[in-house]
Amino acid sequence: MLESITTFLRDELLPGLGNFTKEHGVQILIIIGLTYIARKFAMAFVAKVIRKAIVSEKFATAHDERQREDTLIGITKTPIRVALWGIAGMLLLSEFGVNTAPIIAGASIVGVALGFGAQSLVKDMISGIFMLLENQYRVGDVVELNQTVSGTVEAFTLRETILRDLDGMVHHVPNGEITIATNMTMDFANVNLDIGVGYDDDIEKVEKVVNEVGKKLAEDENWQDDILEAPQFLRINEFGDSAVIIKIIGKTKPMKQWGVTGELRKRLKIAFDKEGIEIPFPQTVMRSVTEPKKPSKKSTSKK
Repeated sequence: MLESITTFLRDELLPGLGNFTKEHGVQILIIIGLTYIARKFAMAFVAKVIRKAIVSEKFATAHDERQREDTLIGITKTPIRVALWGIAGMLLLSEFGVNTAPIIAGASIVGVALGFGAQSLVKDMISGIFMLLENQYRVGDVVELNQTVSGTVEAFTLRETILRDLDGMVHHVPNGEITIATNMTMDFANVNLDIGVGYDDDIEKVEKVVNEVGKKLAEDENWQDDILEAPQFLRINEFGDSAVIIKIIGKTKPMKQWGVTGELRKRLKIAFDKEGIEIPFPQTVMRSVTEPKKPSKKSTSKK
């Protein structure tokens, strides 16, 4: 058995591979090499065309323009890759002596069948096209989908949106399943902070301190580039159980609202402590009821 296998490899397989390599090896290398070069060239060409076609005047900032361009470029990667390597695959099969005409005819029939059977896939792609045309969100935006999952858009295709949340987990959401898309970083963002102060505090003094802290934050060289409108006292928002809730608002550049809000909280805490303004916390009053002692039973002795 071993001798027959060795004879087959020596007399038939290896000479056959050698002859095939001599006749088709160069063509196969050329097909693979040209396909690789064509994919690189096509992606660079498409990227250049998209960046030239996008009109910068339609976007508030250069960052917004860049995000839109990156999203459109990312959409074209998969179709270009599939088309070029599909053609290369057909050419390689021809080099191996496979008749590709039936494969092409069968692929068209399979495509029609998939068109009827894969309705969810068609729905996802149509939804993706409208999201792309309407510029609902871009790669790099922070979004919340269907009020259930949120994160940074890592990739966007016609079929799905890929998010990464703060825990580092990646969520794949089919575009056809998205009914509500909330973009938290489009054009600008707001500081929207509710904070409680004591009922005994002078509310006008509180307003003055808040506005001073917001103004100094907006003028700080480390934060001034991120802040479009200084945070300021807006109104008394609510009379809580143990505090007067005030609302503070401001405007920041996209994706900067969380950092600015955190710094504002820190500075308000320092300023409130310095000015003697109380930030109350819920208090619970507990009353203990002591039951009266029962009279002790005196032991009686029989005489």
